[in-house]
Amino acid sequence: MSKQRNTPDIPAEAFELYDRYAHGYIDRRQFLTGLGRLALGGMTALALFNALKPDYARAQQVSFNDPDIVASYRTFDSPDGHGEGRGYLVQPREWSQPAGTVLVVHENRGLNPYIEDVARRLAKAGLTAFAPDALHPLGGYPGNDDDGRALQQQLDADKLTADFFAATRFLHSLEGGNGKLGVVGFCFGGGMANRLAAEQPQLVSAAVPFYGMPPALEKVADIRAALLIQMAENDERINGRWPAYEQALQRHGVRYQAFSYPGTQHGFHNDSTPRYHPEAAELAWSRTLGFFGEHLGG
Repeated sequence: MSKQRNTPDIPAEAFELYDRYAHGYIDRRQFLTGLGRLALGGMTALALFNALKPDYARAQQVSFNDPDIVASYRTFDSPDGHGEGRGYLVQPREWSQPAGTVLVVHENRGLNPYIEDVARRLAKAGLTAFAPDALHPLGGYPGNDDDGRALQQQLDADKLTADFFAATRFLHSLEGGNGKLGVVGFCFGGGMANRLAAEQPQLVSAAVPFYGMPPALEKVADIRAALLIQMAENDERINGRWPAYEQALQRHGVRYQAFSYPGTQHGFHNDSTPRYHPEAAELAWSRTLGFFGEHLGG
């Protein structure tokens, strides 16, 4: 279990500003200016900024050298994307029969330590997990989220999508899989999980988007996967799209469950940041593992 981060009280408006900054709606100067208006009790804008940043040392739940898993980095062909992709592959050390596989899609900043840990958690639960790094064409995740976010914005969007499609094909064909593939993604990755379910229906059996944008609504009719949709209560940018998406899911008979977690912010599962909500994150994760157990079993 993650350690609870000891952070000062952060106003809700600061989380909203961080979400806008993290998704490119405002730049760093505008973000700090906005934080300056919220700074109270002697806390400066810079102190608020540092409090909102991830602390990956506190987030590790499964060690990279855990004896129950085997982890490595693997490359894959992506002819329609950047030519080659690379990701973090984590498998159970022992299994008695072919297992389900899960593609883990990161946020809009590359393959950071939090996402690698999510992949290890899945392997610890008996699934093969593969977490591609969208930043591989630019040298990989640079070691901090601000630089990672800037790098990901430089990538051609169509090639970026093609890389994740290629990663899905790579994982589906990987030896040891049982032919059933799931996708879990967070933020940008949640949107990609929705999109993969809609645009790779022949490959994706189950998808769990955490606070992700819906796919193009005209593509919803193509979804064959079961969906487990995880949302934060305080997330206007994502939640505003939900009613139309739900109507499309219902209209086309797509199997889905949707949960909104009270008192949570966008990113509540990310245990490296103060947006982390332990109770909601643990409940959402237990639902995720149960969902994959149901839909990716032998």
